Amino acid sequence: MTKRLDGRVALITGGGRGQGAAEARLLAREGAAVLIADVLVAEGEALAADLSAQGLEARFVALDVTDPADWETAVGTCRAWKGRLDILVNNAGIINRSTIAGTDLGAWERVLRVNLTGAFLGIRAAAGLMVETGGGSIVNISSNSAFSGHSDPAYTASKWGLRGLTRSAAMEFADANIRVNAICPGLVVTELNKDSPHLQPMIEMTPMRRSGTPEEIAELVLFLASDASSFMTGEDFVIDGGFTAGAAYRRVARETGIF
Repeated sequence: MTKRLDGRVALITGGGRGQGAAEARLLAREGAAVLIADVLVAEGEALAADLSAQGLEARFVALDVTDPADWETAVGTCRAWKGRLDILVNNAGIINRSTIAGTDLGAWERVLRVNLTGAFLGIRAAAGLMVETGGGSIVNISSNSAFSGHSDPAYTASKWGLRGLTRSAAMEFADANIRVNAICPGLVVTELNKDSPHLQPMIEMTPMRRSGTPEEIAELVLFLASDASSFMTGEDFVIDGGFTAGAAYRRVARETGIF
């Protein structure tokens, strides 16, 4: 049976664990040769080995998304391995969890370097090889925080910026058959945040009354990476259980008896 990504090559940043690992597993199962890129070497190598043991095509490359030289190495690995790159998932990201008053300049710049500049460097590095081989799909992982004033200003600014970068890249590369879209997840519980005190209040505010799963985000990545989304570019795809659609209004309506 033909799989949705047969013959394609995907590079996934932050692919060693959590949401990135779920994306790597699903894209590999759907036929893609997956290059897992991360600063977490042990986790990334273990995942690549696990996928390979299942008969799937996967490799690992160490990648600090803020380092242009690392990006050249990663894209060069795709070229040497398969001669092409069809899918780039800019998944790597960090948080700061601090107010404006509590955030020093170094912390601010670090979040923007990883979350926003890292994606810019990835698009710049990957686009050349994609152009050579007929196009591709770039998926930037933003956040539903990119539609509001989240209490982590550095993270919020980086995710708003990623939406703008997505649109600019989509316009620049449309003639080269490279599509660029952004996914904006809401609350997704992973090892990084499973003990955070904000989880239950967020779940209670979310209309669907639960968090998302890494596998659900991966399904949307797969859709945007595949031909099923061939007429979609420059768009934001919110996946947050209805939170952005009006969770606050819904809560007010319930508390005042409208619903």
